[in-house]
Amino acid sequence: MKNVQAFTLEFLKRFQPYKTYWNYEDGCVLKGCIDLYRATREAVYRDFVLNYLNTFVAEDGSIPNYEMRQYNIDSINCGKALYFGLDETGDERYRKAIEFHMQRLREHPRCDCGNFWHKELYPHQIWLDGLYMAQPFYMNYEVRYGGLAHVSDITKQFKNVRKYLFNAEKGLNYHACDLHKVQPWADKTTGCSQNFWLRSTGWYLMALIDCIDLCPEMLYEHKRALIDLFRESIRGVLRYQDEKTGLFYQVIDHGHNPDNYLETSGSSMIAYALFKAVRLDVLNPEKYLPMARKTFDGLVSEKLYQDESGWHLGGICAVAGLGPGEKRDGSVAYYLSEPIVADDSKGVGPFMMAWAESLLAQ
Repeated sequence: MKNVQAFTLEFLKRFQPYKTYWNYEDGCVLKGCIDLYRATREAVYRDFVLNYLNTFVAEDGSIPNYEMRQYNIDSINCGKALYFGLDETGDERYRKAIEFHMQRLREHPRCDCGNFWHKELYPHQIWLDGLYMAQPFYMNYEVRYGGLAHVSDITKQFKNVRKYLFNAEKGLNYHACDLHKVQPWADKTTGCSQNFWLRSTGWYLMALIDCIDLCPEMLYEHKRALIDLFRESIRGVLRYQDEKTGLFYQVIDHGHNPDNYLETSGSSMIAYALFKAVRLDVLNPEKYLPMARKTFDGLVSEKLYQDESGWHLGGICAVAGLGPGEKRDGSVAYYLSEPIVADDSKGVGPFMMAWAESLLAQ
């Protein structure tokens, strides 16, 4: 797919950090590059990651632009690339930076059930997004340095999503849950938000499959629990796959709504999760590999385009969240009101990850 490669290389060439501080959006692009390097062994992807880390991680392992005040679980995501930096260079500053991130997790506020708060601004709330930001980093740390002592903490946080956020009738997880049930967007009985946002489901599926990949076989009960959760979740969302394009809607179960649209970032995440689950023997290849290919081919045909400025990836939801307070009420109308943009890192990173997995599937 020369157009996919052309787009990716153009994106990396014109890349600018998403924010002035250490951020999860850049982490998505770094993960995409790491996956593409492992799939292709092309140095451009390795060099991009190492150049980024060299710029933002100081010689003593500190990260001067890490935002400490927010207790924001999103900030952990970029730290996943530190393992790659350490493995590729042996530079001890990356090992120190990994410990810095782990200390942030140790200090992070938790809900009464044990899950990490999404951030200080969103207390006592579990967001699907947060499982992706923290748990694969946490699992990797436990495997490498933690002696596997806290894997049960990781699996419990996934199980709590099933306990508090899953709708069995729909086969889907709600975007978030306020366990204190005080937020305007939260159901007064369950604490859950109203709807099923595609990208949040994508975050959750990627979190599960990445942790499955990292979890050692000897921890059979934990690995099996994660696999069961993944299979249930992927089968649920596949019920809503668009038959024509293979893509998925911004509000997953409202495909009939004329204002709804087939969204790129979440569809890319599902493609990545499908491809990787087949590669790891979590899903049957005869059944699920064609679904993965259909989704990725749909992304290429429907969302990748070229204009006078070059190649672009469109159809990406710019941002979506819940609260604080009366803001962002979680209604269908809200999710469909957020801007739709092109070349956003939250879509491009997962698209790169999906492409890397598609190459490994060939």
